[in-house]
Amino acid sequence: MFRCIYLPIGVGTFHLETAQAEFEKSVNMLKSIDESISVPGEMLLSVDKLVEYIDGADADLAVVQNITFANSAYMSEILRRLDCPVVLWTLREPEADGTRLRLNSLTGAFSAANTLKAFERPFEYVLGAPGEEKTKELIYSAIRAAKVKKAMRSLNLLQVGHTPQGFGFGRALDSEMLKTFGVNTVSIEARELIDKAKTFTDNDIVPYLEDAKKRICGLDNIDSGNVADFARLYKAYDEYVKENSIGALASRCWPDFFTSFGTPVCAVLGILNDQGVACACEADSYGALSMYICSYLTGKSVFFGDPVAVNENENTITFWHCGMAPCSLAREDTGACAGVHCNRKIGPTLEFGCRPMDEVTVFRIGRKADGSFRFFIASGSAPDKGRQYYGTSLVVRTENNAPVIINNAVKDGWEPHFAVAAGNISQSLEILADMLGIEVCGF
Repeated sequence: MFRCIYLPIGVGTFHLETAQAEFEKSVNMLKSIDESISVPGEMLLSVDKLVEYIDGADADLAVVQNITFANSAYMSEILRRLDCPVVLWTLREPEADGTRLRLNSLTGAFSAANTLKAFERPFEYVLGAPGEEKTKELIYSAIRAAKVKKAMRSLNLLQVGHTPQGFGFGRALDSEMLKTFGVNTVSIEARELIDKAKTFTDNDIVPYLEDAKKRICGLDNIDSGNVADFARLYKAYDEYVKENSIGALASRCWPDFFTSFGTPVCAVLGILNDQGVACACEADSYGALSMYICSYLTGKSVFFGDPVAVNENENTITFWHCGMAPCSLAREDTGACAGVHCNRKIGPTLEFGCRPMDEVTVFRIGRKADGSFRFFIASGSAPDKGRQYYGTSLVVRTENNAPVIINNAVKDGWEPHFAVAAGNISQSLEILADMLGIEVCGF
């Protein structure tokens, strides 16, 4: 269970009527974000009261607010007892009227931040009143980032087969996944799921065929043998995912599923994405984890693809892949259609352009040449565009200059796979990067 704790620290020698009013407004704001946030019954106006409140507590995020000035001893006690990220919150000083300083929250923030840096602990900082939208937005984003950080520590990510030759950028070491993200990797060979799929009878796959026909238009236009084999793969993947509590999946696709099984796995991955399992193709494990993070933050399925075209006049980038996007992203006027693979001419794959979206975030967990990780983050929208090529496509109108984004991303050596999420989650991704000690690259 995720736990966020609110710590309003200070001393009793400032204007307590003002502090009490800010305390009550802060509690109301925090509870409006997440009712489960733990709040004390009163302001913590001494180190002893602070220690009494947090001693033995377990927290995944601490919102530390200087309700008045507090010296560094307060933050030292917090860091001694709580091993979690911190949001440091400074209240605005009431308007100067030539009389006393009423809160002195800002000086307290300097003392607290000095201690945080000495302890080498990551923290987010916000200066603002509880009634300000930016204050609420940052704390909300920090809570979401802390939640996904905690969730990754319970995540099992399945690697099905190896990356194809020349696609090693997606290959993950289990030790690096565990150390950096807290993620447990599970690895099997593609042939294990292929062999399992071959054991299923026509009767075994009936419910999977029925489910697929509710999601995908035009399956009857695809070779019936391929459709049956697709349902066998669907059942094999679905059962493995459920039996092993898999939350994200990076699957090898070509050439094995064409040459050894005769049917692509694309549509299976698309359906699993809609069932809450973040799935990337071409065995891109960091792509799958990128999708998982986006899906967790948005509560929605995530597009996965290559940047394949730039339109300078429209300031757009087209993202595309062979046909494994989640069916829920398909345009309403077409739905998720069945097709055949653009190169191999074998189906079923998925064929559609994605629906328009007011806000999207393009995200990628990347690795630099020295092995360190970095986050690619770009914001934009998805205009009303039809399918751009055979397969599935999503056009993004970027907030910043699209040709410059592409130029800089190529020159910086980014991997060719990206997740595109519905909604603006940039702030939460930036905060998550800080919590994990990862470089942010904003585009």
